[in-house]
Amino acid sequence: MKQLKTLAIAFVLAVGTVSFANAQSKVAHINVQQLMEDMPEMKAARAELEKLEKQYSADLQSSGQELQNKIKLYESEAASKTEDENQKRAEEVQGMQNNIMQARQAAEQELQKKQMELIQPILEKAQAAIQKVGKAQGFQYVLDASPGSGILLADGKDIMADVKKELGF
Repeated sequence: MKQLKTLAIAFVLAVGTVSFANAQSKVAHINVQQLMEDMPEMKAARAELEKLEKQYSADLQSSGQELQNKIKLYESEAASKTEDENQKRAEEVQGMQNNIMQARQAAEQELQKKQMELIQPILEKAQAAIQKVGKAQGFQYVLDASPGSGILLADGKDIMADVKKELGF
């Protein structure tokens, strides 16, 4: 009877130990936002976006300056023009203002579209490297430790250096 009791206790302890070991999962973390910022591809994408943004800004500024010049001209000539001509000029100015607003919105949309087009492949490359490193090191979970991601404590292994090495920088 004593042997059966000892055997039962040993069995319970063995099952408990195995269950506890299985409950312990390997968890790592990485700041994906920082990883992407450090990637050379991201720096190139950012430079391309800044160049495009400057081009759109210059175009909009040129249109705005043209509008301001036309407004000044029309205001200075308003006294010598008929009411009908002044009304047509006001409509023309309003049309130009609307065109500039539409161009600004189109430029913002194009910038957002270009940003997604440039960043998506970079993100996919980063995720593939994270998965490869995580699997190679036997991690079951790799959490994103970027600010605002919901991770309150990142006490596991940080695989940033390993992923950078995988990416070649």
